[in-house]
This record gives sequence, structure tokens and C-alpha cells, in this order.
Amino acid sequence: MGELEDAVMTRVWKWNRPVTVREVLEDLQRERSIAYTTVMTVLDNLHQKGWVRREAEGRAYRYEAVSTRAAYAAALMNDAWAQSDNPAAALVAFFGMMSDEQRGALRDAVRIVQGPETSEPAQAGSTGENPGSVTETGGR
Repeated sequence: MGELEDAVMTRVWKWNRPVTVREVLEDLQRERSIAYTTVMTVLDNLHQKGWVRREAEGRAYRYEAVSTRAAYAAALMNDAWAQSDNPAAALVAFFGMMSDEQRGALRDAVRIVQGPETSEPAQAGSTGENPGSVTETGGR
């Protein structure tokens, strides 16, 4: 997803209601010079990709987010990871860029995905098991 698509989706999520091209355009124009047709094309592309749904209102459409910002972020990460020729190395590099807070969030996420049956042994065992589990699971 491009920077402009992200800027448009940010507004759709922030307003949490169906929006028009004109509304998004006017808000974006506070930050940059942009044409109506550009915003219309971006929203159409987001619709084609399944990130927004639209409903006709007169001669225009109202666009609404299909999924959450978290699902969008996950899809971006998945797309980036899928482009790597060495997924394990990409994950190691990504983990190396994380702050301590982000690593904590990652550990929490792994525990949630693994479920309650496996979270206790993972805590009691070697901490080196979790990154391998994430790499193995993500590489399948």
C-alpha cells in the first residue's frame, strides 16, 4: 500500500463512518496539493483491493472501511514479508528493529496465537523457542 492510500485509509478509520471523495479531498488538501480525481482513484483502488466498500449516493459514492486498522497493518507486514527471499532473515532483521515495548507486544501476540494450552510451557521453557515458532508458522 502506498503513502497516499494510507493517508486516505487513516481518514476513513478516524471518522468511522461512510465518507465521500470530497470530504477526504478537503481534509488531505490541508496538508498537500491534491486533485479530486487522484483521491477518487485511490478510493476506487482501495475498493478494488477490498479495503473499503462503497454505496452510491446520488452521483457519488460513500466509502466505508471493511476491516480494522490492525488488520490493515497485519496485511502490510504480511505483504512485505512475502516479498522476502529469506523469510527467517527478514524476521530477524525486523525483530532487531523493534523497541523493548514492541518485543513485549510480540511475545504477548505469540502467546495469544498459541493459545492457553501452550503458553505455560513456552514461559517455563527456553525463550529462544518463540521466535523459531513464529518463523516456522509464518513460513508455512
